[in-house]
Amino acid sequence: MVAPPPPSKEVFIQGITHAGRTFRPSDWAERLAGVMSQFRPGGASSAPGRHLGYSPWCVPTNMGGVKCVVVREALREHEPMAWDFVMNFARDNDLQVVDACLLPDAAG
Repeated sequence: MVAPPPPSKEVFIQGITHAGRTFRPSDWAERLAGVMSQFRPGGASSAPGRHLGYSPWCVPTNMGGVKCVVVREALREHEPMAWDFVMNFARDNDLQVVDACLLPDAAG
């Protein structure tokens, strides 16, 4: 008997609508992650200048030429309202959401 896969640790919000259209504006992922930058381990004021970077729980990226935001499950555990905001953003804009686990690049 094969064990079920472990639950995903990340959710990928892709910049593609369910109809297959590219979501606009082109910097949507950076904007969304910027709004979420205050939600982080230890809070926004845990160290000077930390508010200038993205939260490790909500990071913009590009995968295969598609803008995405990687949202980590820790956000839901620590800031449920922030998690709801991000998921509602995806739903309201008809964006594709995929449960996944981002693997580190293979050392080569």
